[in-house]
Formats: sequence, C-alpha cells, structure tokens
Amino acid sequence: MTNHEIKIAFEEYDSIKELDKTDYELCLEAANALKNSHSPYSKFRVGAALRLQSGKIIYGSNQENVAYPSGLCAERVALFYWGANHPDDPVESMAVTAQTDEFALTKPVTSCGSCLQVLAEVEKKQNKPIKIILYAQQGPVWVIKGIENQLPFLFFEDRLNA
Repeated sequence: MTNHEIKIAFEEYDSIKELDKTDYELCLEAANALKNSHSPYSKFRVGAALRLQSGKIIYGSNQENVAYPSGLCAERVALFYWGANHPDDPVESMAVTAQTDEFALTKPVTSCGSCLQVLAEVEKKQNKPIKIILYAQQGPVWVIKGIENQLPFLFFEDRLNA
C-alpha cells in the first residue's frame, strides 16, 4: 500500500477591495452578470465574468428551467460562449459570485463538479491555467490559480483525442 496526500493552494482576502485593480474590476463585472440570472425556482443568482487575454470581458449567469436538468451554471454559460465565439483569445481569469434574498452568503460559492471539468478542458485546450476568483458579496475572496487546486483528480483520457 502507498499513501498519497493532495494539497491545494489558494489565497484568501477579506474583501474584493484588497485585490489589484484588474481583479477588483472583474469581480464587479461578475456582480453585474447577476442581473441576467434566470433563477425563479432556486432564487439563487450566480454571475461569472471572464477576462480574456485581449482584455475583453465575457459574462455568464445561471439559467434555470422548470425541467431542472435543462438549466446551466453561470460558469459554463460563460465558458461555452467563449468557446463558441473567442476560442483563440485565451481566458486569463474568471470571477464568480452569487446572491440570494433568502439568506446571507458569508463565504464564496464554489463551482460544481461539471463546471470544474469544463474549466479543466478549457485550461487544457489553451495550455494555460486560469485564475479563478470566488467571492461572497459580504465575505471573503478566494483566489485560486489553476484548476488542479480545485479538482485534483481531473478526468482526461488522451486516447480519446487519437
């Protein structure tokens, strides 16, 4: 038997005001993306903003559907839009925030496993890690560099590309 240990690394800030100007502004853009959330069932709005290498900002917000499996998370909305419209302009960073009127969010909301797998595929496709900024409107900020710090057991099967 062999024991293995996995460690992840991330930075934590008290608020987005502690971030550099570029990351701070991206967080504000993620908050703006909340406005287009379609979440009448959960009442849990999620906004994502991607900053591309060119400086262009792409938005995503969660889109629910009465047939629950038909909805999509904010992260995947933004990433799939990027893949369909700007695949040659690498994703530098992504900010994600959430909001609900039902209760106070006091810590960042993390991406679901499906979104993490899509992030992994984007990083592999562009051969470059993405800086991910997760934050609560009135809480801490987590800055995570690269998907392996969120999803240590990535699913990749190189023989599928053959």
